[in-house]
Amino acid sequence: MHAKRKLKNSELDRKTVEEFKSASKTPIIVILDNIRSLNNIGSVFRTGDAFIIEKIYLCGITATPPHKDIQKTALGATDTVSWEYKEDTVALVEALKEDNIKILAIEQAEQAIMLNDFAPEVNQKYAVVFGNEVKGVQQTVVNQSDAVIEIPQYGSKHSLNISVSAGVVLWDLFCKFKAL
Repeated sequence: MHAKRKLKNSELDRKTVEEFKSASKTPIIVILDNIRSLNNIGSVFRTGDAFIIEKIYLCGITATPPHKDIQKTALGATDTVSWEYKEDTVALVEALKEDNIKILAIEQAEQAIMLNDFAPEVNQKYAVVFGNEVKGVQQTVVNQSDAVIEIPQYGSKHSLNISVSAGVVLWDLFCKFKAL
């Protein structure tokens, strides 16, 4: 069997910044609740770009672009994905709920819905909240959420890195929205 030739970046048919900004978006907003790692923030921007999400809110201690360590992993996605800083995650969640956006905390909690069992509603926009690397999503934010979504895990560890969690959740929701 012959090895397949890897594609060059120029062969990938990716959107320009202008094409991305005018493209139809996946009805997903990401909320980063007190993320301390600049590399994690940049990774979430890159994943958000890959799945054409609407926006990222950076809350609390979460750093904002431009920052060299965010840029190192974002690779320009801070120019494509719309973002905004909000100091208070709870106030942001309340405002989004007033706009009929359903809030999904990505967390391990009582009555959590496993990600593979979650079915998004047609014509519904969602905001997914990812929490601090150590403390997770603030309990006050979990309390305000419409649902808690848990990523099933079967090994010995208790959690995934936030950037990995974002990749898993955004890919899963992207696929589910495409199937609607």
